[in-house]
Amino acid sequence: AFADKLALIGEENFLQFERMVLLQSIDTHWREHLSSLDYLRQGIHLRGYAQKQPKQEYKREAFELFGQLLDSVKNEVTKTLMTVKIQSSEELNQAAEAIENRGENIANVTYTAPTETGEIEVRMDEDTQRLSTALTTEQMQRTGRNDPCPCGSGKKFKQCHGKLS
Repeated sequence: AFADKLALIGEENFLQFERMVLLQSIDTHWREHLSSLDYLRQGIHLRGYAQKQPKQEYKREAFELFGQLLDSVKNEVTKTLMTVKIQSSEELNQAAEAIENRGENIANVTYTAPTETGEIEVRMDEDTQRLSTALTTEQMQRTGRNDPCPCGSGKKFKQCHGKLS
């Protein structure tokens, strides 16, 4: 499987990809390691109450954390390199077209927070919705100010199309 990936894109390209994955993994895990060391340093003084040398305990635990850092980087890089799926240029073009088409379909959709029942309400952007459902003056005159707006936005009429100027 690994040899097939090398043969598909070439050894030099794969080594460059491997280098990028390695650097990204090291960067992420190094930041986590530094925050772990800060956390360790904040609580290491309590070891003195247990009749242990805080400096020696810090060195020992920091060394263990560094070993864990190296192991996690190795595991993540290996996992990424073995699970990566290499696509041909034709597949990439097809995927790009699909993403563009999907982007056009959802360009005017906005997300609202889940309702009390836990359902997520997705609706059209207000401007697009107003254009697509133009309200006649008769509908606007018949609607009470506290009734739901006939455009379907879910707002009260006075907060949507019935706003006073």
